[in-house]
Amino acid sequence: MNATPCPGPGLPPSVGAMTTNTASTASTANTAYAVHQIARPAGFPDASDFALVRTPLPEPGPGTALVENLLLSVDPYHRGMMDGGEGGFELNTPLEGRSVGRVLASRDPGLREGDLVFHREGWRTHALVTLGADGARKLRGYPGVPLEAHLSILGGTGLTAYAALTRTAALRAGEDLFVSAAAGGVGTATGHIARLLGARRIIGSAGSAAKVRHLTERLGFDAAFDYHDGPVGEQLAKAAPEGIDVYVDNVGGDHLEGALGSLREYGRIAWVGAISTYNGDRSPAAPRNLFEVVHKSLRLEGVLVRNHTNLQEELEEFLVPHLRSGRVGTDTTVVQGIDRTVEAFLGMLRGENLGKMLVRLGD
Repeated sequence: MNATPCPGPGLPPSVGAMTTNTASTASTANTAYAVHQIARPAGFPDASDFALVRTPLPEPGPGTALVENLLLSVDPYHRGMMDGGEGGFELNTPLEGRSVGRVLASRDPGLREGDLVFHREGWRTHALVTLGADGARKLRGYPGVPLEAHLSILGGTGLTAYAALTRTAALRAGEDLFVSAAAGGVGTATGHIARLLGARRIIGSAGSAAKVRHLTERLGFDAAFDYHDGPVGEQLAKAAPEGIDVYVDNVGGDHLEGALGSLREYGRIAWVGAISTYNGDRSPAAPRNLFEVVHKSLRLEGVLVRNHTNLQEELEEFLVPHLRSGRVGTDTTVVQGIDRTVEAFLGMLRGENLGKMLVRLGD
C-alpha cells in the first residue's frame, strides 16, 4: 500500500497544511489518513517526530470490518511507547490508540454496517477491525449518553479509575482520598466515582489556579491545590490535616512522596502512572520516605487497565444511570480534525486539557 505524506497543522513544516474538510472530501475518493511516528523523541516530543500520511482506503477481508473513526483518544501512555523497545511503537507505521468508529462495510459476521465499535486502531481516519481482537467490541447504545463517554468515563480512562478505586485500593464509604493530576482524564473520573462510592473528602492536585477552581467549583472536590505553589507534602498536609486513606497516583515523584507522608496506617496507594518521568525529567528513583510503606503498614499496587477489562460491563451498569441523570459528566476537551491529533497529544502532555483529551473526526 502506497503511503504519501500529507498536510497538517502541528506537523512538520515539510508536511504542509490540511483542513478537516479536505480530509473528509478525500475520504469519499477512497483515501484515508493516518498519523505516523517518524522519529524517536529526545525528551519532550516535537511535531517533527510525526507525519500525517495519506493511503488508499483499505478494503475489508474475511473476518474484518472497515470502520470510519469518529473519535480518537490521546493518552499519557503513548509517550512511553514512542521510545520504542519491547512493546513500543514502530517507526513509519500508523500509531495505535483507543477509538470509537462506525462500520462502513463488513465481512465480520458479528458486525453490520452502521454499528458503533470501540477498538484500538486509532490515530487514523479508517481502520480494519476484527471483533474481539485486541479488545475490539460493539458498543451498546445508551440514549442520553454522549459518544465521548465511551472514550472517557466509560472507556479506558474511567475503567482505570474504577479498577483503582474498587479493586486495587478498595475504597470504602467514609474514607478520604487524594488524587494527583486530578483535572486530567483519570483524575476527573476518579473524583466522580469516588463520590459515588461514598468517599468522605476528596482532595486533588493540579497544575494551575484555573484547574484548582475547576476541581472545587465544578467537580465538587473538597479541596485542591496547585503543585507549583509549594512542596506537595506541605500543601497536602494543609488540605488534609487529618490524613488520607487512599491515594490514586497519576504523577509519581514528589506527589508520591507527599502522599506517603499523609497516608494513615493501613492506607492504600493505587499507582496508575508517573507522568513526572515520561519525558526524561529527573525525578528520584524512589521517594525518600518510602519506608513509610513498612512503618504504616501501607499497600502500594500498580494499576494496568488491560488487567481489568472484565469490569467493563460492571462499570457501565454503575455509571450510565448517573450519566443520564447529569450527576456525572463526560469531562472532555475535544480537538477537531485528524490533522490536529499531534497538537492534541502534545497539549495533553503539557496539561492543557480539562478531563480527557479527545480528537473528533468529521462533523
